[in-house]
Amino acid sequence: MPIARSRLFAAAGLMVGACGVAQAQGFDAVRLQGEPGSEGEGRAGLALIAGAKYLGSDERRYLLLPTIDYRWKSGWFAGMGNGIGYRFASSPQFQYGLRLAADFGRKEHRSEVLRGLGDISARPEAGAFFNLLVSRELSFSSSLRYGAGNDRKGMLLDLGAHYGVQLAPQWRLGGSLSTTYVNRHYMQDYFGITPEQSARSGYAVSQVDGGVRDVKLGASLTHFINRDWALTGAVSAASLQGDAKRSVIVRERHPVTAVLALGFRF
Repeated sequence: MPIARSRLFAAAGLMVGACGVAQAQGFDAVRLQGEPGSEGEGRAGLALIAGAKYLGSDERRYLLLPTIDYRWKSGWFAGMGNGIGYRFASSPQFQYGLRLAADFGRKEHRSEVLRGLGDISARPEAGAFFNLLVSRELSFSSSLRYGAGNDRKGMLLDLGAHYGVQLAPQWRLGGSLSTTYVNRHYMQDYFGITPEQSARSGYAVSQVDGGVRDVKLGASLTHFINRDWALTGAVSAASLQGDAKRSVIVRERHPVTAVLALGFRF
C-alpha cells in the first residue's frame, strides 16, 4: 500500500534537524509536512550523530539526541528542527513565514585549538523562510536568520535544493545541495581572531569578511517500517569556503557528519 506523501518526509526531517544541532549550525531550513489548514501533526524520535567538535575541527563528537517537532492547524509550529514560528496561509506549493530559532554558540573547552578564544554565547535568532515545493520529488528552501554571536549581529542566509525518489514502497532515497552565506559579524566571531584573543591564544590577529561559509552535499536513505515509524541513515559533507576555509582554527576543510535516526509520526 503506498505511503501518504506527508509521511514520506517525517524521518528525513528528523535526520536533517538533528544533523544541524550536532554541528551547532542547526535551523538551516524549515521542513513542514501537510498543507495549510490541514490537521496538526508532529514527529518525534531519537538520533545518533557523529560530527565535528566545531565547524572546521578534525576532532569527532558523538551525540545521542531526542528530537521532536509539531505543526498546528492554525499555522504555528515548534520543535528542535524548525524552531518556533508561523507559516502563513498559501497555495500548497509555497511555504513561507516568520520564526525564532537559535545559534548554539561555541564553548572554548570543547577543543585545545579554541584555547584562549573564549566562549561564543548561545543566542536567539529572528528570521524568515520561504520554500518552493516544485513536485513530490523536488523542492527548494531558503532561510534568513539574524542575531548570532556575542554582539548579536551575526546573519546567515541558507539556500538549498532537495530531491527525493521512491525506490520501493518502503524505501526512499534523498539528496540535497545547499550553501550558507554569513555576514562579517558572524564570520569574525567564528573564524576571525581579535587582538584580545591573539594575546590569550598566541594566534595572529585575523580580520575576516562575510561571504559564503560553506557548501554542503547530503544523501539519505529512509526505510518506512510501517505507516508511522521510519529509520533514516544520512551523510552530509561540507566544504568550507572563503575566509572560513582560511581561518587559523580550521583543521578540516571538508567535515563530514553522519546520522542514524529513528522517527515516529503522530
